[in-house]
Amino acid sequence: MANDQRRSRELATRLTASRTVEQVAQRLAPRPGAPQPNLGGSGQSPEALDRRWQATGHAELRERLAARHPLSAYAASIEHIIGAVELPLGLAGPLRVNGSCAHGDYWLPLATHEAALVASYHRGCQVIAEAGGCSTLLLAEGVTRSPGFCFDGVAQAGRFVAWALEQEDAFRAAAATTTRHGRLTGLRVIVEGDHVYLLFDFTTGDAAGQNMVTIATQAICADILARTPVQPRTWYIEANACGDKKASAQSFTTVRGRKVTAEVLIPDAVVRARLHAPASALVDYWRMSALGGVLTGTIGVQGHYSNGLASLFIATGQDAACVAEAAVGVTRFELRGEALYAAVTLPNLIVGTVGGGTGLPTPHACLELMGLTGDGTAGAFAEVCAGCALAGELSIIGALASGEFVRAHERLARVRKRKLVRG
Repeated sequence: MANDQRRSRELATRLTASRTVEQVAQRLAPRPGAPQPNLGGSGQSPEALDRRWQATGHAELRERLAARHPLSAYAASIEHIIGAVELPLGLAGPLRVNGSCAHGDYWLPLATHEAALVASYHRGCQVIAEAGGCSTLLLAEGVTRSPGFCFDGVAQAGRFVAWALEQEDAFRAAAATTTRHGRLTGLRVIVEGDHVYLLFDFTTGDAAGQNMVTIATQAICADILARTPVQPRTWYIEANACGDKKASAQSFTTVRGRKVTAEVLIPDAVVRARLHAPASALVDYWRMSALGGVLTGTIGVQGHYSNGLASLFIATGQDAACVAEAAVGVTRFELRGEALYAAVTLPNLIVGTVGGGTGLPTPHACLELMGLTGDGTAGAFAEVCAGCALAGELSIIGALASGEFVRAHERLARVRKRKLVRG
């Protein structure tokens, strides 16, 4: 990732503007002896909390960062706890979903500090509701772990692969010893020289399941090491071939989490009334934006899935880092007569309604608000996520096609902030 000539000169000028080259080198050199205060491990005792705040040197901030709930509520979720961060929580919807798993009207709790975002998703929900709701379909489920094995030559690697491909039943039994909810459903193989990547695919029930599949894969690898006819030189529980927390090209050839598609057919009169442009204008804008993404190498074709998904993930206790992969997908707009057909497909929705952060006090309350707690609700939640993404695409493309995008942000963000400051 090289800088061009102009940026390289700017960097050199900035570094040496008031320093010699020797002074720059000294400033950038390692400084040994960094302090390592005792932060009290994972404890939530008053003494541990006191020790952490004393270590920061900013004890005056303690009350502003205090948690509303007992710290014990977060014991399984974080280390070195000092409090909790509060974000504003907005409400969009209800989103009408006519799906294979979700069927009803769902409120969308969105945790964000970006003005205009909740209003935009709410507008998209209104458009979908006036069209009778969006149709959603859960297409596939699966979470992958990809341990890697290093051998001495391709002959050993080939022998190992031939053996491993006959062991799927044994691997499934090993995984089953670690979980009642997860199940090994498939095995894929990548060979690169004398390196072998085994891609284990699991279903995970109503949990997002990343920890579940890691533990199950550890059990499988223990079984491999005990029985393999050729021992690897070394091995790793995860060799970065599964797409975890990153966008990758394999998003469109497999599934991570839950793959969902959502569609809606909107009469032109509704498009004009709610989005202030004809359906044809939205299709024209979508076509140019889709090509813009292709020309600049984006993975997928979509406007801003990450806005709605990040806000919904944070509100409902999902792993927010998974937005890096969950926000990969494809949006498509077409004219069907004079009506607007809009569809989104998201292949990487790593979401759950049990486990992880979903049991924390406020995220669990948000899931209750949506009516999506308990067994058998994760598929419905994934379909609602896709509907949320569809609502966001309709609203932002409508704003850009009608020329209202800047005015909306000016009205809802900048002007409002100026009024608050003056008031």
